[in-house]
Amino acid sequence: MKPNPGMKSKLLSYGCAAILLGSASFLALAADNRETIAQTPGGISYVSGGVGDGSIDRLNMMASEFNLKLVFAMKSGNYVSDVRVVIIDAKGKTILDTTSEGPWLLTRLPAGNYQIVASFAGKAEKRQVAVGASKLRTIDFRWAAE
Repeated sequence: MKPNPGMKSKLLSYGCAAILLGSASFLALAADNRETIAQTPGGISYVSGGVGDGSIDRLNMMASEFNLKLVFAMKSGNYVSDVRVVIIDAKGKTILDTTSEGPWLLTRLPAGNYQIVASFAGKAEKRQVAVGASKLRTIDFRWAAE
């Protein structure tokens, strides 16, 4: 039985369409999973985000992996992003220096005492915090409107 050239063309078209649909699904999944855990050269793990309900849900599901949650907002209650975060340990060493991509930043720190400096729109807020080995501690940073 001779192969039908028209049938080969249809099968090739269907195969290409399946690959494209599969690629689109993969890209949609990757785009929907923006919160990836980063790690500093010193081994400090962190993730930031929280823009939109899907992002908040993903971060809530990841929260058990961390022991410190930072929340950034205006005193009016509106969340903010692009907050520079510097965490300094008790010895004065900077162990994390990053910019939060959303109003939440989760990190896993060794148990101990830390100074956190969060800067938004040129204004820095400082907090002293003691972090335990496992329980999630939440620290709020709020800025007054200009």
